[in-house]
Parts: sequence; structure tokens; C-alpha cells
Amino acid sequence: MKIGRVVGTVVSTINAPVFDGRRLLLCDLLEPDGAPAGGYLIAVDTVGAGAGETVLLLDEGNSARQIVGVTPAPIRTLVVGIIDAITRPG
Repeated sequence: MKIGRVVGTVVSTINAPVFDGRRLLLCDLLEPDGAPAGGYLIAVDTVGAGAGETVLLLDEGNSARQIVGVTPAPIRTLVVGIIDAITRPG
């Protein structure tokens, strides 16, 4: 699992059929404290996340394909949650 912030959407006029009706979100990766981690992922949205929201990313291809219910499929990363707050003990 990774933490990211939605910074935009990806539009593709030609794609694999599994992406029909699904939004692709561009997510910048974050450290647990919210600082930029460097890098980004393009993720299939499963929760209705929007720009500026902090999200939980599942970045494991096989697990992502199982959640979508389509195997084989060219899917690696999913947005699986919208994060309201992060608290760390100590």
C-alpha cells in the first residue's frame, strides 16, 4: 500500500476494454507525514476520489486485478480508499 494525492486525471482515447467506464487518476506519491515522496502513479479509481484528495493506493498488480474482477488485465494500481487523517503513535 502507498499513500498519494490526486493531482489530475488521465484521458486516453484508445485503451484496453477493461478501462471503459473507469477513471484513471494521476497520483503524486506521499510520505506518511504528507511530504512529497517523489514519483507518481496512474491508478484506476474504485472509490470516487477527486483532485486534491489524499488516497490509499494498492500497487500490486495481481491484487488489483482480483479487486476489479478481470484477469488478465493491464491493471497494476488502484485507488482503494480516501484518507481522512493519518495518526502516528508516539
